[in-house]
Amino acid sequence: MTPPLIIAVPKGRILAEAVPLLQRAGIEPEAAFSDEDSRALRFATSNPGIDLIRVRAFDVATFVAHGAAQLGIVGSDVLAEFDYSELYAPVDLGIGHCRLSVAEPAALAATDDPRGWSHVRIATKYPHITRAHFEARGVQAECVKLNGAMELAPLLGLAPRIVDLVSSGRTLKENGLVEVEVIAEVTSRLIVNRAAFKTRTEVVPLVEAFRRAVDQTRAA
Repeated sequence: MTPPLIIAVPKGRILAEAVPLLQRAGIEPEAAFSDEDSRALRFATSNPGIDLIRVRAFDVATFVAHGAAQLGIVGSDVLAEFDYSELYAPVDLGIGHCRLSVAEPAALAATDDPRGWSHVRIATKYPHITRAHFEARGVQAECVKLNGAMELAPLLGLAPRIVDLVSSGRTLKENGLVEVEVIAEVTSRLIVNRAAFKTRTEVVPLVEAFRRAVDQTRAA
C-alpha cells in the first residue's frame, strides 16, 4: 500500500492563511489542525492519501528536502536561507506577505546612512541571506545568530542592528527600532521534494490543485 503524501505546514501566522488554500485544493484538515494549543503534530485530512504535519517554519524546508515530507508551505525567506538543491518551488501561494529588513534604533537611524557602511554587526536568524546581501555591496557583515527576540539585541548591546521579518512594523516601533533597508519581499511558496515530484504520481495533480486554488483566491 502506498503511504500517504505528507504536507508540512508551518506553525504561527501563516497557518491561518494556509487553511483556506488547502481547502480550495480539496484538502480539509481535521479540526485539531487549526487548534494551535493542540500538542498533536500529524493530522489526517478529508483525503485518506494526504496527511499534514505542523512544524516550525524553518523546519518545513528541512523535512521536505530530506524526504520526510513530500510537499510543504514555507516562506521564500526560509528557501533563500537554506537554498536546498532538493527542493522545487513551483507555486507562489500569495500568502504570508512580509519583508526581510535591516532595522536599528531610531536614535542611530537619525544620523546613519546605510550607503556609508563598510562593516556591520547584525543579530539575525538569517546569517546566509544577510552576509550575501552585504557582500554584494562590498560590506563586511558580522552576524550574531539568534532564533528569536531579535529586537532585544540592540537594546542590550549585543548588536546595533538586526535583520528580521517585518509585517506591520509594530514590534519594531514598540522596541524603539526603525527599518533602514529592505533586503527582500517575502511570500509563502508551495515546495516539493524533487525526488517525490518524479516518483509519486499524485504530486503533479496536487501541485495543479494548489495553482487553481491560488487563482481562485485572486479572483475572489
